[in-house]
Formats: sequence, structure tokens, C-alpha cells
Amino acid sequence: MPAPAVRAVSLGLRPYEEALRVQQRCVAAARAARGPPPRPPFECVVLSEPARPVYAWGLRGAPTEREAERLRAAGAGLAAVRRGGSVTFHGPGQLLAFPVLDLKARGIQLRGFVERLQDVAVRLCRRVGAMSAAGRPPPYTGVWVGEGKVCAVGVHCGNHITSHGLALNCCTDLSWFEHIVPCGLEGTTATSLSHELGRHVTVEDILEPFLESFQEVFDCTVVFSEEPRD
Repeated sequence: MPAPAVRAVSLGLRPYEEALRVQQRCVAAARAARGPPPRPPFECVVLSEPARPVYAWGLRGAPTEREAERLRAAGAGLAAVRRGGSVTFHGPGQLLAFPVLDLKARGIQLRGFVERLQDVAVRLCRRVGAMSAAGRPPPYTGVWVGEGKVCAVGVHCGNHITSHGLALNCCTDLSWFEHIVPCGLEGTTATSLSHELGRHVTVEDILEPFLESFQEVFDCTVVFSEEPRD
């Protein structure tokens, strides 16, 4: 029996807000496609690289008005989003991957989904040479190389359909993380694949190993697709 298809919607360099809008259209398409078996679910993963710096926070950790003014003064946008996790940074040199999957159809619990996302990022990191990459349990959810966090994970799940996902630092300017407590974890630092490997690693460089890792973990076949329209 062939592995189920998951559409890859690759946006390239796009504003963070635009990637969120495409994600929401994918969520709507996934909900509209639901029906009795053997009707296959609509599933996809939205891939992008943020075109501009932005600080985003989820269900907790919103900045105070004074903190928000300071972050804007640094030259970043601000975004409140519907996902787990506290404030983090998104910007150029970072891979954003938003899987829109039907957990009910897959028989996966939310915690298991988060663990699988971590596994995708761990496999990706090891594929490109960061062999010590490892996931950690809450409250340190994400992927770490030594004591540096290379990949943040924060998800939302509504009616068993997932959104948001992971943000992996490839050649991100790490100084942006100095303005915040990343993911609300005091005393921790962010790192990137470029920093850890001692060479310039771009988002484009890791797309293929990401998709290979995603297919392994979620037992699917990825096919490239146009973004859904309203």
C-alpha cells in the first residue's frame, strides 16, 4: 500500500504573516476535505524563510507594552499567534515548517506529534553533520546541540488538525535572540547550524534533508504543490 501523500507548499523568502495566511488556507482545506473513508485527508507542510525579523509569542509570554516598544525599536515586527510556547524570534536564515496534518486520521496524540516533529529536526541536523543534536522534554521542548537550542517547536491543534510547527536556525543572525528570553527559558542560548558546523548553511541547503526526514518520521510521500487559494 503506497504511503499517503503530503503536499509540500514551498514559499521561499516570504513575510512571516504571509506564511501564516497560507497555513490558515491549508487548515481550511484540510477541514473541508474531511469525509468518511476511503476519502484521503488533505495534508500538507508549509515551508518558508521569514523575509523580515519578527518576534512571535503563543498562549503565554506576551511582552509588556514597554518590552514591545523595545523590540520594535530594534527593528522587528511583533505577532501574537495561536500556538503553544512563549516568545521566540523568526527571521532570515531560518526554516519555518508548518505541518497541517490530521492527527485523528493518523491515530497520533498531540504529544506524540510534537515528539515526531523533534525527531524530524534531529534527523535533519544529523544528516548535515550536527551529530549531537537531540530533542528534550518539556519545558525544554525543541532540538538542542550541546547547550544551544537550534530548533524551536510550538504547535496548535484544532479539531485534530495541526498548525504551526518548527523553526530551525540555519544561518540566522543570533544577536536577535539577545533581546528576549527565548521560549521563556532563562539562562539558555540559541544556536544555528552554521555556528555549530563552522560553515554557511542556508535554508535552501537543508530543504532536501528536511523533506527526507519528514517522510521517514511521518511515513508519507511528499509531493510539491501550489498554495491553496481562498
